[in-house]
Amino acid sequence: MEIPDWHRYFPLLTEDQKQKLDQLPGLVLEWNQHINLISRKDEDRVAIHHVLHSLAPAKVLSFQSGSRVLDIGTGGGFPAVPLAILFPEVEWVAVDSIGKKITVVKDLAQRLGLHNLEARHQRAEEVKGPFDFVVSRAVARMNSLVQWTRSALALAHKHDRPNGWLVLKGGDPVGGLKEELEETGLPFDLYPVSMYFEQPYFDQKFVVSMASGPFQRPL
Repeated sequence: MEIPDWHRYFPLLTEDQKQKLDQLPGLVLEWNQHINLISRKDEDRVAIHHVLHSLAPAKVLSFQSGSRVLDIGTGGGFPAVPLAILFPEVEWVAVDSIGKKITVVKDLAQRLGLHNLEARHQRAEEVKGPFDFVVSRAVARMNSLVQWTRSALALAHKHDRPNGWLVLKGGDPVGGLKEELEETGLPFDLYPVSMYFEQPYFDQKFVVSMASGPFQRPL
């Protein structure tokens, strides 16, 4: 299994963070023998296709200490677990409607010592805020994600951009993906993951940054 050079992409990583990122793919594969978290064809590439991919939002936004972020449809803990490793001063709440997968996320958090990560067996539309951002990895159409979680977003801003969604999506940026995002009627920006990570897998993959509404800078 190929393990990326984490420091190449995130030079400020501590040795503890690097060790946790190195450890995570093996833990996911261990669970994958019992619960279908990732495709069997992806097992040799879990570190790149799942762990590194989950870190792409961190190239778009550095989450501020003390902020709260919600991961909807976390599955086996992506992107919440890698991001919780990268941002230990941020509170992460990972939600999934499938209880078996939440059991996995709780185990990963315990074994990696991620005290800043809470895993909940819950439906997206049942989650109460406030959260500064919502992250997700190709769980649903953007319009559905917005409808489920908009009320959970905080009104006050901690960051230099409006609160909203940072979602990992794939597709044609001038075709179906753009049409999907425009359905929401909200402002958005697309960031190609290939700008940050060199592997061919990231072609046609994007971080979608979508604002929940007008932005007023914090006082």
